[in-house]
Amino acid sequence: MYNIIAVDISGRHKINDRYYMVCAAVSVSITAAHIEKVNQIKIKPFWLDSTPELTDIIQVIEDTAKEIEFEGTIITEHGEMYNQPERVVASMFSREFKYQESLGERSSIELAHHISLCTRNLLLSELGIESR
Repeated sequence: MYNIIAVDISGRHKINDRYYMVCAAVSVSITAAHIEKVNQIKIKPFWLDSTPELTDIIQVIEDTAKEIEFEGTIITEHGEMYNQPERVVASMFSREFKYQESLGERSSIELAHHISLCTRNLLLSELGIESR
């Protein structure tokens, strides 16, 4: 078993001339094939005025993951980082980073995705903003 922080961001499309994104960071203990334990979940909303670039995405992830009390490598999908090479992205983080490889990592990212998407939809609803 090993610990990771699976991350997903929902909301990279414009709403009312801004980008309303929600980042979910999920600290989990996993095996190669399964999630064994969810240690902690952190969710943070972000408003961006311009199209998010790679540095913006890294800052969003860093700001959310720093609230996780457990150690672990940050794991995302390639697409989350605009399909940039792992070594390029990893050099921009202040902690260990890699793209998902195992089924356990993939399942963890799917969990983070469901959390970020549902939270974003709920917050948009509460704010009276219709997503398109």
